[in-house]
Amino acid sequence: MNYQTWQQARLSRDRRFDGRFFVAVKTTGIFCRNICPANLPKEENVEYYAHAAQALDHGYRPCLRCRPDSAPSSYAWLGVETTVVRAMKLLRDNPESGLDSIAQRLGISDGYLRKLFRQHLGVSPKQYQLTEQLLFAKKLLHETSLSVEQVALTAGFQSARRLQQNLKDTLQLTPTQIRQQQSQEGKQLQLYLSYTPDYCWRQVRDFWQVRAVPGMETVTDDSYARSFSWQDDKGYLSAEIEPERFRFKVTLSLQNYQSLRFVLQNIKRVLDLETDYSIVKEGLLQTGLTTEQLTPGIRIPGVWSLFEAGCRAILGQQVSVKAAVNKVAQLTEELGEPLPGEQQLTRLFPTPEAVAKSELAFLKMPEARKRALRALAQYLHDNPEDNSPDAWLEIKGIGPWTVAYAKMRGLSEPDIWLGTDLVIKKQIEQFSLQTDAAAPWRSYLTFQLWDHA
Repeated sequence: MNYQTWQQARLSRDRRFDGRFFVAVKTTGIFCRNICPANLPKEENVEYYAHAAQALDHGYRPCLRCRPDSAPSSYAWLGVETTVVRAMKLLRDNPESGLDSIAQRLGISDGYLRKLFRQHLGVSPKQYQLTEQLLFAKKLLHETSLSVEQVALTAGFQSARRLQQNLKDTLQLTPTQIRQQQSQEGKQLQLYLSYTPDYCWRQVRDFWQVRAVPGMETVTDDSYARSFSWQDDKGYLSAEIEPERFRFKVTLSLQNYQSLRFVLQNIKRVLDLETDYSIVKEGLLQTGLTTEQLTPGIRIPGVWSLFEAGCRAILGQQVSVKAAVNKVAQLTEELGEPLPGEQQLTRLFPTPEAVAKSELAFLKMPEARKRALRALAQYLHDNPEDNSPDAWLEIKGIGPWTVAYAKMRGLSEPDIWLGTDLVIKKQIEQFSLQTDAAAPWRSYLTFQLWDHA
């Protein structure tokens, strides 16, 4: 985005640009989102930044009214430097990891990583990581009743004192200035996750609705709820869309808060909140589809885990969607751990260990498919950190379609193409599409054609 685009987006307060840049006001020393309801400052008093870390590095503090910590994630650097994008995600999601560890995972030196950050963001990787930790802590202080100590540990700080010092040094704020006490009972948390328009909730909701597993998921006109586990933690979530505010109200119940950051990131992925549809749309139009034929705001309705996505894909082989859902429901009812204290969400999806140990006699399907399901479960039980489904191809009974489906819904990879799907084939013939032209957004083309059908 260039200076003129930023200026127009600021003056219009267009929500489609929310999170893609920030506006700093020289006269107040504060930086805001472009949708901030405060009176618009004069252009000569404004500076623009593509990332919050840049504004903080130049001495600005975040606005307490529009709250930059609540803005959707920016895609400003996509297409500029892939390594920087990957590094930003790793630094954000792994606050406990050092720079040398992140650089090693990227296959580069820490010196080169620093150079890339200075070149593309104007700040060091450490400054960026600290900014993400502080903005996440600020969000928790605003929206939850967690103690300052709990917020500090959840955001990746060693102590409340360390968090308080960094808030004062970097954001020029204290927890008391940020804190908005809320009457929340028990271990439920309520937070808000924003998205950039367009977002087609109807498409996401309808896709989930016909695939919802009783006891594990519920779908209403404006919400999605499910039970989940994350490592040793268990709980449930409810995400209710607030379209007039371009956000979801998320209610969470967790046994502890150490995994909260990762749980929230996974919720964003499952809801597909960080996609900029305007970029996806350009890719879809290259295939031969017209604007009128597109579903505005198409999204990838995710699955909570890669294992669950793989199980759904195997159980869905050569059967209808309804039959597949029934089998997933049977699997969950028989092998899923009970979730006490809830009326509708009563079961967790089974663990790989539980499936691997079962004979699956309750499932009426070919033995070869049962063996494939058990083999997948055993593989993921033995390799819990392996997020590369390509290795599944070594398992008899698992082919490219199953792997692709798991990647698309379990990892939310954007460029998965299910061209062998019967519905997709019919749609391609009907519209005479150049499907490869949609890359790297072919997952969205897949859902677009499913939705159109």
